[in-house]
Amino acid sequence: MASDNKAAADVVWRVMKYNFRNSTLKMCGGLVLASIVALPGSVAFGQLAGSRIPTTKAADHPVKSIQDTETVAQRDERMAWWRAARFGMFIHWGLYAVPAGTWNGKQIPGIGEWIMNNAKIPVADYEKLAAQFDPTKFNADEWVEMAKSAGVKYIVITAKHHDGFAMFKSDANKFNIVDATPFKRDPLRELAIACHKQGIKLGFYYSQDQDWTAPGAAALHGGHWDKAQDGSFADYIHTKAIPQLKELLTNYQGEAAPDVIWFDTPTKDMTPQLAGEIVALLNQHPQLIWNNRLGGGYQGDTETPEQHIPPQGYPGKDWETCMTINDTWGYKSYDTNFKSTETLLRNLIDIASKGGNYLLNVGPDATGTIPQPEQDRMLAMGQWLKVNGEAIYGTGPTPWGAEAGAFSPTEKDKKGQPLWVAKWDWRATTKPNRIFVSIFKWPGASFDVPATKAHVVKAYMLADAKQTPLKLTPAAGGGVAVALPVSAPDPIASVLVLETRP
Repeated sequence: MASDNKAAADVVWRVMKYNFRNSTLKMCGGLVLASIVALPGSVAFGQLAGSRIPTTKAADHPVKSIQDTETVAQRDERMAWWRAARFGMFIHWGLYAVPAGTWNGKQIPGIGEWIMNNAKIPVADYEKLAAQFDPTKFNADEWVEMAKSAGVKYIVITAKHHDGFAMFKSDANKFNIVDATPFKRDPLRELAIACHKQGIKLGFYYSQDQDWTAPGAAALHGGHWDKAQDGSFADYIHTKAIPQLKELLTNYQGEAAPDVIWFDTPTKDMTPQLAGEIVALLNQHPQLIWNNRLGGGYQGDTETPEQHIPPQGYPGKDWETCMTINDTWGYKSYDTNFKSTETLLRNLIDIASKGGNYLLNVGPDATGTIPQPEQDRMLAMGQWLKVNGEAIYGTGPTPWGAEAGAFSPTEKDKKGQPLWVAKWDWRATTKPNRIFVSIFKWPGASFDVPATKAHVVKAYMLADAKQTPLKLTPAAGGGVAVALPVSAPDPIASVLVLETRP
């Protein structure tokens, strides 16, 4: 994982254009970032999450994308499942799980899947790792069962990361898990079948620009370090990237068809013309959802803040924060800096309150096992969602926003921008005639609901199966005070349901 600086700058420019103050976008660029938990402000949270702010003119595209030609109604239908999902699981799994962060006896700084680049490993030496990759403990059904128990609605897995190793059977290039390893199985096909069987949507991550083992492909952070990497970028696109994308989109049809393609790290080499050739392929699958990291001027469907949650989200756009559970995406044996379940749940609730999705990563090891601390946290989130999922799935953003914090009128961040000062008392999500208030800090005997255009007619705790009504009392400023139970139903987040009418 890493984010493109040009794409990030474009996002910032567009947000500024529409007069939304935006926190500095902290993109990985191949370096590990701490989890930045920023929160929404009060601006424009009532806007429809799916309505798009114009960014790039379709006339500028050499090949018009589905986003350029579909109607608003068609887009709403295509994006409906994704908008309702709110919670997805990212899986970074590949050949980099074999060294697991260590090369020639030395722990290599940086994220696990970037070890080839960070250690400047020669292509021939890296390719030899394939002979050691035999993940016999991989079980697609178990992975999907865990994801489903965690409350996840979709999975996105690395089909090919920047190291160029394909985690699927590829006739276009033999550097793949079926042809180059003793494993000889296609885990993506097995995972696709398991997802279909258990009702989970599936997406494939594909590194379309960077490929450190293919001649001519891009390599960020210093460029090529091995003569074997030299060549023509256009040739790479035509002989490997497009053929492999075609394989992912055509070889997994029927019950194994992907729902998402997740691109990454676009560079200047991805011209509008080359990107247009990829778009022509994507257009053959009109229900496909793809993100904003293809390059070539195409915006795709979703904004992709990485390792942080924008203070005010992306009002009027579909967006998805991707984040690690520890500090790495790909497996590193010695990275044990796991976020707490409390932090992860608050992230999910915070993101949903701004109309976004949470794509939370796990990094399986070389045996095909998802580390137990990651499973434990995912399953703990699932336990909360079993009781409170109604406050997350299919919800819209908060009707307020000030509950999350505000920009300081005096303090500045490292970039000289107004500092976001967060509040961590509660968040809110919405559905027709209902507001869900997730309370982090139990206020005591009552909760003061700010004034809204709708009238609150009933209140109860979501964890209360009997929906016992809580006493409502008019409060100053047009709000209402809700009498609460003596103690919080949940130690992390207790959900108060407010039924409303116009």
